[in-house]
Amino acid sequence: MPESTRPQQVAGPRSPSVPAAARAPEGLSHAALWTTAAHAAEALRPTPCVLDPWAADFLHAARFQGGPPGDGPMQRLLPDWQVVRSRFFDDHLLTAARSGCRQVVVLGAGLDTRAFRLPWPTGVHLFEVEVPSVLAFKDRVLDGSPVTCGRRTTVGAGLTGAWGGELVAAGFDPGRPTAWLCEAPLYFLHPDRVAAVVATMTGLSADGSTFGAECVNSRAVDSPLVAPFLHALATIGAAWNWRLAEPGEWWAEHGWDARVADLFTLPYAMERLSPYLPLVGEAAAECAFLTTGTLRGTR
Repeated sequence: MPESTRPQQVAGPRSPSVPAAARAPEGLSHAALWTTAAHAAEALRPTPCVLDPWAADFLHAARFQGGPPGDGPMQRLLPDWQVVRSRFFDDHLLTAARSGCRQVVVLGAGLDTRAFRLPWPTGVHLFEVEVPSVLAFKDRVLDGSPVTCGRRTTVGAGLTGAWGGELVAAGFDPGRPTAWLCEAPLYFLHPDRVAAVVATMTGLSADGSTFGAECVNSRAVDSPLVAPFLHALATIGAAWNWRLAEPGEWWAEHGWDARVADLFTLPYAMERLSPYLPLVGEAAAECAFLTTGTLRGTR
């Protein structure tokens, strides 16, 4: 992989053992824990695509074991998919920051550690928007670990509330180009709430702003491959509520020029996903869209 995007050997947690909490904090999603588990397993590989030294400590502190319900092909594919998704958005954010978006906002940040593990250019101010209970849990595990960006600011707000005002009050500047990331939280929201989140994001964006988001492909959700997985998720309250057939059109209607990644052109994606193709076919790579884009026109 290019030197500029190769996972960096950053400093890990300060202590070898993190005190275990009684349970994961209220508001921490299943998806955040599953992604963290994928990162923890990835760290054991000789050449990880994503290097997250804090992942195992988060799992220990949350007393988390296991993964999504069921044992179908999608459940087996999920950890590698989450690693591919994380690497894709790592590269996207670093490219945006090096192109002038020195203000980065991670919406529904969960246990995201990009402020600590990516080789940011000088002067990046990274904001994490998440409910206070999750941020408190996260900072306890991070235990004062140094950031690799210029500055990290946490904003204790959920995406179902008026988070835009709280973001601005925390020091966010709507006049500066921003790189927004909604890695996974949008598809758990209902369509009207997603539209509200994106409207706030658009209203706070200056020329040159970018976004990255995962979007569920509505054409795939009823397939024999995906439907059993979605049913299993629904049984634990983790239903995928927001689905798109044409992401480019949807994002254009909300003020953004968007494009969907072709995973078959990304070497690291093919390395991880190709072993599953005989089992699930190419449909697995099309059940969700890894989408990026830029603010439309001038404002």
